[in-house]
Amino acid sequence: MRLCLAVLALWSVFSMSSLSAEELADRFEKRVFEAEGAKLGYRFLAPKTLKNGQKYPLVIFLHGAGERGDDNTAQLIHGVKRFAQDDFLEKYPCFVVAPQCPSGKIWASFSWLEPEKGMLEEQTEPMALLVKAIDSLEKALPIDSQRIYVTGLSMGGYGTWELAIRHPKKFAAIAPVCGGADLSKLAVIKDVPTWVFHGAKDGAVKVERSREAIETLKKAGGKPIYTEYPEVGHDSWNNAYADQKFYEWLFAQKLPASK
Repeated sequence: MRLCLAVLALWSVFSMSSLSAEELADRFEKRVFEAEGAKLGYRFLAPKTLKNGQKYPLVIFLHGAGERGDDNTAQLIHGVKRFAQDDFLEKYPCFVVAPQCPSGKIWASFSWLEPEKGMLEEQTEPMALLVKAIDSLEKALPIDSQRIYVTGLSMGGYGTWELAIRHPKKFAAIAPVCGGADLSKLAVIKDVPTWVFHGAKDGAVKVERSREAIETLKKAGGKPIYTEYPEVGHDSWNNAYADQKFYEWLFAQKLPASK
């Protein structure tokens, strides 16, 4: 029995890695969203087959600061290629949108370098364009509006928190990885299913950012899940996006039906 399980595990690893990183990236279509003279490049992944009358979840993936630019490719470096692997497409058919934040700009309205400043009244241009892009895709595609999820790492972790805060009724679940939030605004998403990941030895975004957010949500009546990796630094996304239980949890979340 143990031998059979070991063989199955090895087969699973092999099947997941049978395509190269470039081949997986190529499965994401290059697109550009335009609104009022502004543009936002993004990569788009759809289920292999769309069945008539069926709607599918939408996952929004927000990259970190190092992947900013205008090549519409760098945002695929970390984490998101997992969604394009054959076993994943088979088990969790979904739409995926991975936008690219332009150089010099950020997702959230305040920087991880100055976390004490907190959210500004106005959202950033990249986030505003992303929200419009999501609305546009919802109108054009068979997206299940009750199963829209947001996850992101580092700068994208900050963006994940803020996107949910600005649109607390929009997302069925969020998963910020090594990010941070404006603690004074978190109560509004206390009922949003949340799973947070962080490395205890993170030297770029202090682990306290996630610890404080978790405690704030709990005090507000929320029930967030928190995973902290004791020996991991800033690259906690490698652990987070390799966790099969995370995906099982994510795709099980659904907004309550509108009355």
